[in-house]
Amino acid sequence: MRRVSKITTACIATAALAFTATACGASSTDTAETDSEKLKIGMAYDVGGRGDNSFNDSAARGLDKAKADLGAETKELTAKHGETPADREARLSSLAEGGYNPVIAVGFAYKDTIDEIAPKYPKVSFGLVDSVADAKNVDSIVFTEEQGSYLAGVAAALKSKDGKIGFIGGVDLPLIKKFAAGFEQGVMDTDPKASVKIQYLTTGTDLSGFGSPDKGKAAAQGMLDKGIDVIYTAAGGSGAGAIQAVAAEKGTWAIGVDSDQAKDPALSKYAASIMTSVVKNVDTGVYELAKSVKDKKPLTGTHTYSLAEDGVSLTTTGDHLKDIQSKLDEVKKKIVDGEIKVKTTT
Repeated sequence: MRRVSKITTACIATAALAFTATACGASSTDTAETDSEKLKIGMAYDVGGRGDNSFNDSAARGLDKAKADLGAETKELTAKHGETPADREARLSSLAEGGYNPVIAVGFAYKDTIDEIAPKYPKVSFGLVDSVADAKNVDSIVFTEEQGSYLAGVAAALKSKDGKIGFIGGVDLPLIKKFAAGFEQGVMDTDPKASVKIQYLTTGTDLSGFGSPDKGKAAAQGMLDKGIDVIYTAAGGSGAGAIQAVAAEKGTWAIGVDSDQAKDPALSKYAASIMTSVVKNVDTGVYELAKSVKDKKPLTGTHTYSLAEDGVSLTTTGDHLKDIQSKLDEVKKKIVDGEIKVKTTT
């Protein structure tokens, strides 16, 4: 009798709630629809994933902001060294089929996969960071890396004692060559007598150059041994090794990339040797896409985040640029105004 009484009471309460909802113009169906419309963001990282102290971490900050500000549910998957196109397709498909929208692919390596997968899920908004997709339901999030790198080149030339400067790229690819081209131009425009040694950790389809701190450290040490005193590394997680090598050599400077590496917990102990970092605000692109989907006005096409809108910038942690900031501001204005045209190839 006691059990029956509880069931009966529950039924009466349920009926009363249903009646109240109907009177207010709501229904149980409406509630279900609201739940199903919860923003769910799927993130497919490049090699290294969250915690790479660089590119992926910048994207992760945008995801975290969307989770906090937009109440989003998130799922994160990460690429592995040596994986096949089929692996990338499976990763993006699993997110799309899991109800995640948008699905954001971090890194140019996903370009062909996005073009293959996105048309199969026309109701899903995809994001592609660092490359331009052909599919219509994709927001291609790209940056003027060369402009931020040009400013880093100016800083390097002004800070170097002997004008011997180095650039380490993760992989010999067009995207990384944009970093190298802008940096070299910035150095040479500032000090024509300077020299820039450019070195790539890997070539072709070997993307391990973005996730091998040991290779970054070895390359940087080789440059330091030749008297180079400023080294800019655009190599994802490999940059941590380069920064470590520079920090061990008194009187030399490291320039970080993608995130403010002087503030990264894993690298902050080297902050005194990190002159600045060329930041790509991937987090901004990720967040803006997420918000557009939530607002039911999903972004599509190509969105370029430039120096003019702080899509790229130099960090000032440690005040190492304080003595040359006025010169950097002057150069930045010339780039924004179009007076300085920055190269994208060396």
